[in-house]
Amino acid sequence: MVSSAREARITPEEILARARAVIAQVPDPEIPVLSVVELGILREVVLDADGTLQVALSPTYSGCPATATIRDDVAAALAAAQLGPVRIALRLSPPWTSDWISEEGRRKLRDYGIAPPVPRALRDAPVACPHCGSTDTERLSEFGSTPCKALHRCRACREPFDRFKCI
Repeated sequence: MVSSAREARITPEEILARARAVIAQVPDPEIPVLSVVELGILREVVLDADGTLQVALSPTYSGCPATATIRDDVAAALAAAQLGPVRIALRLSPPWTSDWISEEGRRKLRDYGIAPPVPRALRDAPVACPHCGSTDTERLSEFGSTPCKALHRCRACREPFDRFKCI
């Protein structure tokens, strides 16, 4: 029985591709419809000369309570994939920005009922309601269900919703 991908003699490129595919399946613990890849916090996956997978993650902001859980979930997923030894580091510079959320991630946020962040050039534009699409919305609080979201309400459909902060 093959006990690891290394013993199966797969190439370093295949190990890296498998590692990225595994990480792409790890959900964000606060917004489980998003993977950590779609959220844009996976910074790097490299294979060291000694065969250790080096994974760099950037938290959405310093002090994010989900950071340790994300790190542990990525480590567990890679261990289950048996790709060999793994070292996970947090990379704080440059700091994560909401611009790194993928288009698919933005779509998933909207479908989940969270207004996604907009590109930097559009940050002063009205916030569209993820329920009805109206831009007749108001911010109720700078803080929503998690620190990275703000609480808004649509004046058209009257539904409250979170908006992922533009960072």
